[in-house]
Amino acid sequence: MDHDPALDVPAGILALDSEEMRRLGYWVVDRTIEHLTTLDHQPAVKESSSVELRSVLGGPLPRVGHHLDPDLTALADVALANQQHGEHPRYFARVASPASYPAILADWLGTGMQSVASSWGGGSGTTTVELVALEWLREAIGLAPTSEGVLLSGGSMANITGIITARHENGDGVIYLADQTHSSIGRSLPAIGQPTNRIRTVGTDDRFRMSATALQLAIEADVADGLRPSVVVATAGTTNTGAVDDLPALSAICRAHGVWLHVDGAYGGPAAMSARGRAVMPGLDLVDSFVMDPHKWLFQPYDVACLYVREPGALERTFAMYPEYLADLDGREVDLHNRSLELSRRSRALKLWLTLRYYGTDVLAQAIERGIALAEYAQRVVAADPRLEIVTPAQLGIINFAAVGASDEDHRRAVAELTAEGRAATSSTVLRGRTVFRLCIINPSTTTDDLDVTIDRLATLVQP
Repeated sequence: MDHDPALDVPAGILALDSEEMRRLGYWVVDRTIEHLTTLDHQPAVKESSSVELRSVLGGPLPRVGHHLDPDLTALADVALANQQHGEHPRYFARVASPASYPAILADWLGTGMQSVASSWGGGSGTTTVELVALEWLREAIGLAPTSEGVLLSGGSMANITGIITARHENGDGVIYLADQTHSSIGRSLPAIGQPTNRIRTVGTDDRFRMSATALQLAIEADVADGLRPSVVVATAGTTNTGAVDDLPALSAICRAHGVWLHVDGAYGGPAAMSARGRAVMPGLDLVDSFVMDPHKWLFQPYDVACLYVREPGALERTFAMYPEYLADLDGREVDLHNRSLELSRRSRALKLWLTLRYYGTDVLAQAIERGIALAEYAQRVVAADPRLEIVTPAQLGIINFAAVGASDEDHRRAVAELTAEGRAATSSTVLRGRTVFRLCIINPSTTTDDLDVTIDRLATLVQP
């Protein structure tokens, strides 16, 4: 038998000495804790040029290995420093949540032990953790007890997975969105084969909620034209204003016409864990499918989203597959790869499970309610400042306001200058043609002083 020289390569070619692994692991822990405990003195967002970043992170193909210490330092001080820091107490742009330390620990552990949650045979423990975490959250936010779920990467994938399920279960037809529906959904529909002439955009009311009246008229018009209404996409916590659609009213319309009601609660959904959040989103138990992102308002590291479907077995009927290379899986237990298009799946549930176990839903609800209260405090600050005016009141941690007499460009410039200063990060948005300031305040470590300083600085910068 010929000898293959590749077999002379040592079996431990990729192994590190156990003491070296321990030393480097401690460095990572120390560096992470240093980051978390000094956030107030770091920029909320940092951006460098491609030339600057590539001078440290780029270079020729590394054919010969380097020492780990300087490269770990480069990752921490350059790659990871040049990004948005949603965990920063004055990061108010877009929607980002601080990661709780128990969640970070669970994510580290799962990575270190090569977590996989695809089939029961390949990961019965991790599958159980995911199912239990989903059941706990289902109860905590008040979804129908029959709802089954799966974890995905984020709202984009969770929403489109829910809509694929809806079309499989309820048939093809017209899909109805609102003009405040998240842009990722409109982008995804043609990608799954939804004809653009079977997509309707429904207007919103004066509170930026999908108009039930407009939806009813749109459905009736399509039925009169011989078309079949299939899916309505509502929102519980819009990205722009935090508005929650009237789910009971929309559900009644959907039931009357045999339409599937899908709700995007990627941002606002976790707020239903709290009494104040639940009060503004009644009807969650009526929806056919529901999405929420724990990395937005349940203090989880990226990435994790929950998709729930009310009808048991609907996810499996839509996505299950049984190829020959999975023939050894008997299917008597849940195989999570049969609940979405993902076959290779890391365990996203470990961090969520440990967060729920460590804090309990009562403490998490208090943290969420603090975010709601901080936005209401910001509303009072804006209302008391003669330079500013409220555009939309505080809703689920979001408030929009504007400078009196300032132009759209003035608002955009002020946001850019504030972000460049580094002390805080905000965003602008456009509401019915007007550019306004938008604050998303969901970090429980944010203080009223943080809001005072940020709002005052925006009011100062926006002056022409």
